[in-house]
Amino acid sequence: MGKVTFNGTYEYIISVDNLLEAWQEFVRGKRKRRDVQEFERDLMANILALHTDLANKIYQHSAYHAFNISDPKPRDIHKASVRDRLLHHAVYRVLYPFFDKKFITDSYSCRLNKGTHKAMNQFRSYTYRASLNHTKTVWVLKCDIRKFFASIDQHVLVQIIRRYIPNTDIQWLILQIIYSFHSTKKGKGLPLGNLTSQLLVNVYMSKFDRFVKHKLKAKYYIRYADDFIVLSTNKQWLLGLLSSIQQFLSENLCLYLHERKVSIKTFVSGVDFLGWVHFPDHRVLRTIAKRRMFKNLAIKQGNNKTIQSYLGLLWHGNSKILLRKVQNYNGRF
Repeated sequence: MGKVTFNGTYEYIISVDNLLEAWQEFVRGKRKRRDVQEFERDLMANILALHTDLANKIYQHSAYHAFNISDPKPRDIHKASVRDRLLHHAVYRVLYPFFDKKFITDSYSCRLNKGTHKAMNQFRSYTYRASLNHTKTVWVLKCDIRKFFASIDQHVLVQIIRRYIPNTDIQWLILQIIYSFHSTKKGKGLPLGNLTSQLLVNVYMSKFDRFVKHKLKAKYYIRYADDFIVLSTNKQWLLGLLSSIQQFLSENLCLYLHERKVSIKTFVSGVDFLGWVHFPDHRVLRTIAKRRMFKNLAIKQGNNKTIQSYLGLLWHGNSKILLRKVQNYNGRF
């Protein structure tokens, strides 16, 4: 990120107007939920009370409701109260435009007009360019950060935030959100489930993105959350990057690579990235993702909305047989 600092005001972030607009964004698709209905029943009173607490700097973040999901792998989700999630939206909608302009192009997680499909398409484009239209062998270094969200160092994050947001009131507000949670160790972690966490991890990792692009001179680099890949025709160069990457992550961000999920292999042998196995002329859904898809269809008894969702996913790969199976799903697989 550049050195331009955020010049917005605390007064605008906590304003009733911003809180009301944040509510309209937050409530989409959630009006049937009981906790949302309870908050909305006295909406103006609740918003005014939140605004007053923020104006008087007596706001305190509530405890989280923790639960687990297993899609695609086991994850601990921490859900904040409606009041706190409204504040997260109010903060996010003001800070996101500022920070997003400072992220590198090839960071694809939790950003407008990005996402997994854009990342996969860029990966394919980079393989063509690096291999000179598949006339040269391309090697792919693929890495995964161990326990990503749980390992974020809050002190390091706060230092980064202070560098770009000089306003002490806004700093105070962001600290209330950051310090409202810790994982297994105090001072560590961001909650999976917070809208603000999605932005903050990108702010946290942007220093690493710039290091890989500008210091290591990795021309073909893509990151999606804690997964990232680097492409090159030079395998030895990629091997040489690993120690620099590991050192930078540990010394600057207190993060470590997942050793069992680091690989360097040729693109033609198939590269597993973002749920798909990619080859020069096609990509196929990862086997474990197929099993999970049919398991979910069985659990939801072939719900049409679920079927349409999976059909949309499968259109992005070479999966004609799978498409037909999902289209004609009858409770068996």
